[in-house]
Amino acid sequence: MTILTTLLAYFLLLFGVSRLTTGRKETNESFFRAGRRSPWYMVAFGMVGASISGVTFVSVPGMVMRIDMTYLQTCMGFVIGYFVVAFLLLPLYYRLNLTSIYTYLGHRFGHRTYQTGAWFFLLSKMSGAAVSFYVVCIILQRYVLDAAGIPFAVTVVAMVALIWLYTRRGGIKTLVWTDSFQTLCLFGALLWIIIGVTEALGLSPAEAVSTVCHSDMSRVFVFDDWRSTQNFWKQFLSGVFIVIVMTGLDQDKMQKNLTCKTLQGAQKDMCTYGFAFIPVNLLFLTLGVLLTLLAARQGQALPPSGDELLPMFAATGSLGTGVVVLFTVGMVAASFSSADSALTSMTTSYCVDICRRPADERLRRRAHLVVSVLFAVFILLFRLVNSTSVIDAIYILCSYTYGPLLGLFAFGLTTRREVCDRAVPLVAVASPLLCWAIDTAARNWAGYRFGYELLMLNGMLTFLGLWLTGIRKKQKETKNEKE
Repeated sequence: MTILTTLLAYFLLLFGVSRLTTGRKETNESFFRAGRRSPWYMVAFGMVGASISGVTFVSVPGMVMRIDMTYLQTCMGFVIGYFVVAFLLLPLYYRLNLTSIYTYLGHRFGHRTYQTGAWFFLLSKMSGAAVSFYVVCIILQRYVLDAAGIPFAVTVVAMVALIWLYTRRGGIKTLVWTDSFQTLCLFGALLWIIIGVTEALGLSPAEAVSTVCHSDMSRVFVFDDWRSTQNFWKQFLSGVFIVIVMTGLDQDKMQKNLTCKTLQGAQKDMCTYGFAFIPVNLLFLTLGVLLTLLAARQGQALPPSGDELLPMFAATGSLGTGVVVLFTVGMVAASFSSADSALTSMTTSYCVDICRRPADERLRRRAHLVVSVLFAVFILLFRLVNSTSVIDAIYILCSYTYGPLLGLFAFGLTTRREVCDRAVPLVAVASPLLCWAIDTAARNWAGYRFGYELLMLNGMLTFLGLWLTGIRKKQKETKNEKE
């Protein structure tokens, strides 16, 4: 009952913020670009929560059970990735005055390449956002709604419907403000949960910091094992490319940045929340170490999955009702702030990129509803096939579906070659399949397991395929000229 009451109060506040920031008549311009009047500092603050998502809130604390604090190596790469996006990609997007970033592919290569990029984004975002939002739905189901006899499908539909309700009119204009509110709730919840766990351990803040630093799980760097998926250079470089692809080449993340008044404002917000990722994830990992110590002190067995570590304490009431309330608010805030922008960006891409009708408000309203329905379906499908840590699942999906986007943009930005526009969809589909075959062969024959570097391999294969098709096209043109 405590969690349900908390959710109701939170949703009322969220709808209040949405109502205050949404005008009586909202157009596609405000839905897609917020009139390019968003303050950069509000975008930056809201983007922290939107980028963290429910996955970070639940999964990252449990990572210490399996890989210690080595996830920080990836976060260090994130910072470099955000600088690349800020000073390489943002100037391009602002110069072309883009609503959808995939319009660039049409300018550079052709219509089919443009459509390929948009469809790969829709597939990538739909699957990745569904995995993220799955976290909050399954935890609410397990700890609250199962006892009330409410089916999981009803939980998913109800949660997605709430997001659709507060984003259907204002779109990105509303999200700039609601995401800032949700980020505030997320950080408030995280800090108070850490305080609650520290008090349960009977430690002062200074003693808690010392305890975490001296823990066996405080290891951050792995330089001595190149085969390990946690090797520093694998994690660091993967972090760089994950940000370039999942932020710089992702309509969801870039759409908010493109609502800033100026390029300089957008670059400020990108660098600001890029720097925030290391301390924020350090707090989550610190919480994970403290929770494992608390489990050992209380004689509790650790859960089989790291995703269950935080809920095992925070959602069951063992740390008190206050922590239950804070956990619920933080988890929902993190999940909603990423899912709402995902639905808005997918609606934008479908209307602008696929249908090429950015001014059609009726199409936008229908597309937003259909995208929301498909989003709920993807969440239900993921529950049937999930067999790994949620955050790993997202990055694995990213490696296979965002890889072609990395290859397309890299080819366009670093070469002057043309491609065979008709061959691009085939290259974009073949590259992930070949990437999967290489990963399987390396695992079976050499005992090598690819980690997040699958993304770089996939992008490289796409780049190579585009290069080869470009050469063939030029050879054909030369032959025709001679004839």
